[in-house]
Amino acid sequence: MRLISLNVVKEGMVVGKTIWNEAGHPLLHQGVVINHRIIERLRQLNIRYIYIDDLISNGIQIEETVNPVVRHRVVTEITKTFETVKTLKGAQASYIIDQQSKAISGIVEGLLDTILNSHEFLTILSDAYLYDQYLYQHSFQVTLYSIAIAKELGYSYEELRLIGIGAILHDIGKLLIPTEILNKSGALTEEEYNEMKLHTRYGFDLLRNLHSISLLVAHCAFQHHERLDGSGYPRGLVEFEIHPFAKIIGVADVFDAVTSNRVYRDKLLPSEGVAILEQGAGTLYDTNVVEALKKCVVHYPNGTVLTLSNNRRGIVSRQNELHPATPYVRIFEENGEMLVATYEINLAIESAKIIEKVDTEFIPSE
Repeated sequence: MRLISLNVVKEGMVVGKTIWNEAGHPLLHQGVVINHRIIERLRQLNIRYIYIDDLISNGIQIEETVNPVVRHRVVTEITKTFETVKTLKGAQASYIIDQQSKAISGIVEGLLDTILNSHEFLTILSDAYLYDQYLYQHSFQVTLYSIAIAKELGYSYEELRLIGIGAILHDIGKLLIPTEILNKSGALTEEEYNEMKLHTRYGFDLLRNLHSISLLVAHCAFQHHERLDGSGYPRGLVEFEIHPFAKIIGVADVFDAVTSNRVYRDKLLPSEGVAILEQGAGTLYDTNVVEALKKCVVHYPNGTVLTLSNNRRGIVSRQNELHPATPYVRIFEENGEMLVATYEINLAIESAKIIEKVDTEFIPSE
């Protein structure tokens, strides 16, 4: 299967991977032949990329770290907890979170087992799932990224569990932000942005006095938007003042935010998200945390078409177990000519084969 931008999807193409709705039901099945109505529907749903099956991608598979059934169950549990909290305020909301702490811990432990038992790079297909509320999908995905980063950094099981709980609840304060601000499609005014920034303090206040949840979790909510150089919020903390757990969740939060669809911005590909974090490493984000992210996530998902610097084009066929940024590539074009027989190269040992661009709008010549 091959990752392709919706901009160039044509009638007659075949869906390579099922897209699921918020109820956990298939919205668009693998194997369906695409028509004009499907293309228009995908545009309405703000889908940026889909997987298709075609000749150059024959046999290439992609599986995300958490299977769709588990993902739906976890996001549903997060949604139930958050929706209950949204209807309450103050001590009542905190009480509900306290009551749900065992369920939240169970979610994290289940995800921990999945990640600790996986020897592959973390793959998350956010475009394959459609949820009415971005917040719930985001909380799930930030938890996966945070646990994977912390695992790479060598944290103990109990520390991983606390980081996971902190990641699930890092944005819980957004439930107290007015919906018209939270879901605004255009740029926020200065007043609206200042209100949005209060979600970190709201989250801290909801969590800090709970008996069943560590105070460290509350600080994850409070500090995940702080930055090393003091440019973050709400308190403008600098490097040594920010808890290590919050540094991890802060990086996971940014990576997921830029690689997910938002009402006001198109998603970036994983390699582009990594590049943004690399630019801020050492000034905004902890360098060790960014390096850990780079080692545990897929940069170029299987099925991604790459243009290489030596006039060759290929498609990512599988991941390199030791080098996530340099996968195996099936070469199908040289000097603008499609090859009769493709061949595979390992970018990790072919240093001259520099990736010039990710080409999600490639269409084979007829």
